Amino acid sequence: MEKKLLMNVGSNWSTRITVLSLSVLVLLVSCRTTRETPSVNQPDQPGAMEQPSVLEQQLHGEGDGKPKPEISLVSGPVTIDSLMEEMTLREKIGQLFVTHANGYFVNEDSDTYYELVQKIRKYQVGGIIFNSGNIYGQAVLHNKLQRASRLPLWITQDMEFGAAMRVRRSTYLTPAMGIAATQNPEYAYWAGKITAREAKALGVHQIFAPVLDVNNNPENPVINVRSFSGDPQTVATFGNAFIDGVHSEGVVATAKHFPGHGDTDVDSHLSLPVIPHSYSRLDTLELLPFKAAIDHGVSSIMSAHIAFPKIGNSNGTPGTLDEQVLDRILLDSLNFNGIVVTDGLEMRGISSRYSPGETVVKALHAGADLMLLSPDELTAINEIEQAVRRGSITEQRIDRSVRKLLEWKKEYGLFKSRTIDIDSLDKEIHTTEHQLIADEIARKSITVIKNEQDLLPLRPYKYPNVLAISIADDISGETGTYFAEQLKTYHPNVKFHVYDRRTNEEEKKEIMNNARNADLIILGSFIYVRSAQPMQLSSEQFDFLKQLAAGNKPSLLVAFGNPYIVRDLSQTDAQVMAWSARNAQVRNTVPALFGASPVTGKMPIDIPGYSVIGQGIEIPQTTIRKDQPGTAGFTKDSLRRIDHIMQEAVFDSTFPGGTVTVLKDGIIAYQKGYGYHTYDKLNPVNATDIYDLASLTKVVATTTAVMRLVDTGKLNLDDRVAEYIPEFNTGPKKNITIRHLLSHNSGLPPFRVYVDSLKERSQLIQAVRDEPLIYSPGSRYEYSDLGFILLAEIAEKVSGRRIDRFIRQEMFYTMGMNSTYFNPLAKGEWISNRIPPTEIDTVFRKETVRARVHDERAYFMDGVAGHAGLFSNGTDLAVYAQMLLNGGTYGGRRYLSDAVIRAFTAPQPANPERGLGFDRKSTGFSSAGTLTSDNTFGHTGFTGTSIWIDPARDLAIIILANRVHPHRSYGHNISEIRAAVADAVISSIIDNQ
Repeated sequence: MEKKLLMNVGSNWSTRITVLSLSVLVLLVSCRTTRETPSVNQPDQPGAMEQPSVLEQQLHGEGDGKPKPEISLVSGPVTIDSLMEEMTLREKIGQLFVTHANGYFVNEDSDTYYELVQKIRKYQVGGIIFNSGNIYGQAVLHNKLQRASRLPLWITQDMEFGAAMRVRRSTYLTPAMGIAATQNPEYAYWAGKITAREAKALGVHQIFAPVLDVNNNPENPVINVRSFSGDPQTVATFGNAFIDGVHSEGVVATAKHFPGHGDTDVDSHLSLPVIPHSYSRLDTLELLPFKAAIDHGVSSIMSAHIAFPKIGNSNGTPGTLDEQVLDRILLDSLNFNGIVVTDGLEMRGISSRYSPGETVVKALHAGADLMLLSPDELTAINEIEQAVRRGSITEQRIDRSVRKLLEWKKEYGLFKSRTIDIDSLDKEIHTTEHQLIADEIARKSITVIKNEQDLLPLRPYKYPNVLAISIADDISGETGTYFAEQLKTYHPNVKFHVYDRRTNEEEKKEIMNNARNADLIILGSFIYVRSAQPMQLSSEQFDFLKQLAAGNKPSLLVAFGNPYIVRDLSQTDAQVMAWSARNAQVRNTVPALFGASPVTGKMPIDIPGYSVIGQGIEIPQTTIRKDQPGTAGFTKDSLRRIDHIMQEAVFDSTFPGGTVTVLKDGIIAYQKGYGYHTYDKLNPVNATDIYDLASLTKVVATTTAVMRLVDTGKLNLDDRVAEYIPEFNTGPKKNITIRHLLSHNSGLPPFRVYVDSLKERSQLIQAVRDEPLIYSPGSRYEYSDLGFILLAEIAEKVSGRRIDRFIRQEMFYTMGMNSTYFNPLAKGEWISNRIPPTEIDTVFRKETVRARVHDERAYFMDGVAGHAGLFSNGTDLAVYAQMLLNGGTYGGRRYLSDAVIRAFTAPQPANPERGLGFDRKSTGFSSAGTLTSDNTFGHTGFTGTSIWIDPARDLAIIILANRVHPHRSYGHNISEIRAAVADAVISSIIDNQ
């Protein structure tokens, strides 16, 4: 993926603004009253608080009550120095705090909004950390809070997994460990860049990422997949790439959690972890990524609430409050001169031991600058003010950190412009480009560490009945349902259960009963890293799964989130690491299970006894998947021209409705349904609806069956038809070969009705056998249904199976073409309800023809004939097309040789616009359009169907419609529609722009 995709978006955050306006200076000076700052040694005295200045009164909502302008650094002589000199002690203390807000709609009358504004106006908190929210809710609240503050607010947010970690409907990115599994640091760069771009659009100036902890402890309950790796050099490499991506968009990256949170087995949200390692150990492992980041120019580091008793004399002091950790190691030894941010001060590792103000005083002494998520900012501000008066901390120490923040606010342009353009959000967040890159990272992250008996990729024909079980640690009963939905798009028979903390004995019995009838059990582990929750299976779950394994059914584990879960489920036959339980990750994982995307990931961690760093089984892509147009090299906007063409065709009554499927590079990049089943407009067409293929039967079924028989040596193209049909052993018919029938130059007439008097299969076949020739074999081209009726009969004689059974058993079934049948009505309503009707037959059947073949001869041949009768949908035909494009292989299995495909699709000497069975793009007008390559081949069907395959572009264009509804007099311009769609597809390929 090239960086140039996103580099064209401008960034203006680095604009340097250096002075205050003269008018603001005059206002500040005129508002200032004389005050004395008490000595740091002066004891506390009741009533000894300094009197607030007029400016203070205005900031606190007092004074004359008139609204005052925001402070704005524009042209003028005032500097940060003069601004700090004007600020009161309390105002400066307030700047140290970054308080919490949720980015949802909030009414101005609510207590939540009132308390936020009070902190901003009265206590001058310096910044906001947005927690959960949505795009517009956060953006609106951001602007309101910025306008409420005299000094611009510094906006921060935790965005380790992209903006979507906190902001709904923004771009979600694979967690750090998954990114490292790709083995490509460029993906870390793009993860940082996309995150920062969306953060900036939301008005966020600093993101708390990347995590530079080395996750070398499998029992770590809080870091886990948030870390890039268990190897410090890998963490450093990917961490620096991520930081580069963030900085490229003018946003501050924050390396965390210094000096390293990877080797812990206690959650610091709940209590204080203790790492008993010496400095020499830290210096050779945990500190390496932070050293690299500092050398690389990271400007902010977050401290860890972890005690390091073997460093200096710190005993049980959390690192955030430990001078040995921050001041002596980070600031002195590592020469870090940026801003140090504390981890959340509300976490019990600190808040259970120290009061709010005591925590901040200790953090300042240790070397921290910004105080994140104090459990009580107002109490803390008051206690710090008292500490200054007692001499516990100097105002100069506070000034040092406040100055850093104000300089940042100036450097990033906040004194000039602090609000965001809400109208631009839909152009900057969750863009197509961002999603394409995020999807690619997710696909490349998938890692297989075990694959006994070559279980993967899954082949539905090998495992017809699948039981999928979501193992969860919650009580929703819904976890993993999206996983099941995705499985069902690749497998026709999946039963699904959720086993979580609310699962009762009756449900367990049902799971066990279904397991006995299953051919394969898929376990989706949704036990992942969440504060205050266990990370492994409960003893009850463990015992149940052990009982399940006793059934000796093949099993697959997919770990969505916590890779270490394999230790509890070691008996599974195949194990896949998917790194996250988010829907975006699930959507990009399931195709890999079925061979629809390649697996190339490698483990970035050791799992003792199970895998080592660098381990990973590679599996190539062997089946198609549905994906975004951009993944296959299409411009989405240009491809939308198909919508206009098809909608106009519906409006013009070319057909009531239809579908378009575009396959490229093994990807269904475009698939849509248009219009309705009929002109009464009651049943909208679905993209996967099934249509009567009409003459596409000739290639998809009959020609393919002949190809298969030729390939296996059971039939020869130059065999005489008389060898299989005795009626041809006379006169000119003696010379007709299989090749003649396929080339439509056998001498047989194009068409005979027959059904005026013949309404039985045997009678119709006999009539075709007896049909006299209308020209000498090989002398000219006459497209003939009759020849293909005979070809199907020959295939039956050779194979011993009628064409419908032969082609399904030999190819369609194992290829996963589960919507492709002759006589679909016999398969039940699940398939027949997806089939739009064709013609209202007023001559032979006196009814609306639906789910029965439209062609009258095929109908009276029991629905199975060589020229018509097959039903299918766009997805299945894409599978068929990909098999041909692959040179005869699909799903890891060979169906045809490349040589036989080339022979059948090549131009025939007597008629270069025909192959054997297949049509080819003609030199004049062609329904394949003007832009497809000259070697494009395919076929069309009378009902409104067509398939065109362009091997030069690894491309297939499939149109299905019922243009003969309500009568065959409709839809005469169907060829023009096909050509227009084909040209729209080709012109949408990026290389053609």
